[in-house]
Amino acid sequence: MGGGVTAEDPHGDPAGGPEGGPPGPSDWRREFAEEARGERPDLARLCLLIGAVADPSVTRHDLDAAEVELDRLAGLVPYATRVTGDWAAALAALLGRREGFEGVPADYQRLESSLLHEVLRRRRGLPILLSVVWMEVARRAGAPVYGLGLPGHFVVGFGDPADLDLADPFAGGRAMTGTDAELLVASATGEALDRSMLRPAEPGAIVLRVLNNIRAWAAHRPERSGVALWAVELALLLPSHPARLRYERAELLVRRGDFLTGAVEMEAYARVMDAVDPEAATTIRRRALAARARLN
Repeated sequence: MGGGVTAEDPHGDPAGGPEGGPPGPSDWRREFAEEARGERPDLARLCLLIGAVADPSVTRHDLDAAEVELDRLAGLVPYATRVTGDWAAALAALLGRREGFEGVPADYQRLESSLLHEVLRRRRGLPILLSVVWMEVARRAGAPVYGLGLPGHFVVGFGDPADLDLADPFAGGRAMTGTDAELLVASATGEALDRSMLRPAEPGAIVLRVLNNIRAWAAHRPERSGVALWAVELALLLPSHPARLRYERAELLVRRGDFLTGAVEMEAYARVMDAVDPEAATTIRRRALAARARLN
């Protein structure tokens, strides 16, 4: 697979792709948009395409190899689990103990922890990416699996969501009870668990959360604004996304020196905000004027 994340700004489109050469960033983005807007988006494919945009060394072979690895891991799940239904224990034994998938605090400081092909290689990642591995392996093995995006932590569940048969892949597959979930939410938000938090996450919501994590990672590293930009642009390709991401993209463009495009996008967003928050729209127009004033 790719030898690590080196891209600062994979926003352009190097030669390759359409004429039979290696795909460029716009090819990966086009595939991402098509997959995201399909009738049944493939979660693994979307996450792998994020990695392809992030890392220019990733090839089509690398993405296929990652899918093969997920298939291989699924083939190691004991067939009897389909009868016993003890999916959480079987996957904890396989993925947590045998294969070594788990997380450590240092993983939050690495961009690779949000890229599925790297998580499969390193056996380390953020809770949501480790959960994606669990979900994709379990799905391939025939498990009734779903992802649960609790505030501050992502876990997986099996069977009827009302049963709260949960596991924490970040902790190597530690079993979780409903009480554990309540404590986790309380520690993250200071509030009680709301039943709405227990709804299984859809692929689009999971991918948006992955991209939000990447944006948060880049936000603390101004020199990696190119990472923040492509993460925002991929999020904008999802059928459902926060409208404010368009303003965030405009701010990033200005920060990176594309003052005219950033100003134009700020002004477009201000027109949207006129009907919602006129005061905010005025502030955004002032920032657009300031951006235009920086043009040479």
